[in-house]
Amino acid sequence: MTTHIKIYHNPACGTSRNTLALIQNTGLEPEVIEYLKNPPSQAELVNMIADAGLTVREAIRSNVEPYANLHLEEPHWSDDALLHFMLQYPILINRPFVITEKGTRLCRPSEVVLDILPLPQLGAFSKEDGEQIIDEHGQRVSG
Repeated sequence: MTTHIKIYHNPACGTSRNTLALIQNTGLEPEVIEYLKNPPSQAELVNMIADAGLTVREAIRSNVEPYANLHLEEPHWSDDALLHFMLQYPILINRPFVITEKGTRLCRPSEVVLDILPLPQLGAFSKEDGEQIIDEHGQRVSG
């Protein structure tokens, strides 16, 4: 079985690191795209947002400097304008987006990735903050 997983990753983000580690806990190594260095094309970004079932506003990060400086909270901004800013300032793209053959998700919280992974978890997993997500049998711990 050929399995291709793509993660739009920011190594400085704990949620992104946890998501990557959950993917790797299946034994698979995803294609890692550091989106701040290699942002998606406009078509890729539009597709990711749509495939994840999100609006453009739901996919934009509001707690970063460009958001406030550009007054992106103003309701008059169109989706096309917001997409333009996300491509111009990739820090505005919320992360991590993960794409598998089972779907696309914005993995916030990181365990959302479990819904689209094609293989089971191989062992126990805890997030960086110590919260256990997967038990020693590879099963999801109910919250």
